[in-house]
Amino acid sequence: MSSSTPDNTSHDSFISDEEETSGWLVTFADMMTLLLVFFVLLYSLASFETEKYKSAVEKIKTSIETESKLIGLLELMEIPESMDTRITIEDLTGLRSRKDTLIRDINRFAATGKAEDSITTTILDGKIVVRIRGEALFQSGLAELNQDAYRVLDEITRVLFDYPDYNINIKGHTDDVPISTDAYPSNWELSAIRATNVLKHLIKRGIQPERLTATGYGKIRPLVPNTSEENRSMNRRVEFVLEKKKTPFR
Repeated sequence: MSSSTPDNTSHDSFISDEEETSGWLVTFADMMTLLLVFFVLLYSLASFETEKYKSAVEKIKTSIETESKLIGLLELMEIPESMDTRITIEDLTGLRSRKDTLIRDINRFAATGKAEDSITTTILDGKIVVRIRGEALFQSGLAELNQDAYRVLDEITRVLFDYPDYNINIKGHTDDVPISTDAYPSNWELSAIRATNVLKHLIKRGIQPERLTATGYGKIRPLVPNTSEENRSMNRRVEFVLEKKKTPFR
């Protein structure tokens, strides 16, 4: 009499198939959990306050400031006083465009400087235009930079250093009041020399000359009609037109 053993082949095959078909659920659940943690972290950091960060950094610096190898780390931990007190989600994820970041940096400088009312930023034909009123840089009828101009231009230079992929066209403008002196026979010369003097100062501060151009327009491109002293003051200006360099692949 032959003995027979139970045939478990079909049962084992069923279990094996079930394990294979349901295995993806574990991976999917793990991925969803990680995504949830990631977005919770982003949300928390989006409202991260710099003051709390600085306090934590000071505690770390106290315990490691004797380590010479960590000097570079300590420098990275320093936060400028003019920095915004909150970090945005765009900063953390890198989603902010380079143009938006450049505009933000210029506006941040203008808001913290004494020349806030003299500096405006706008977009024109896809280019960033930074306008500085003439009186913030020059005395009336002169093209030599005044003392306040050096501080303003030095701050702008610090911003432009971080964006070497942008060319800088410096444009000088005047109002419609005629000028005729030995140094400046007309507003053309005055505006051109003013733009050139600004260009020279940026070169002295280390901006690469190949990024720079200077143009004088005199009175021919007013922002507003020259019908009042306030309007004329707005038209007397120097503009920085910032245009991203073209690459060979564009």
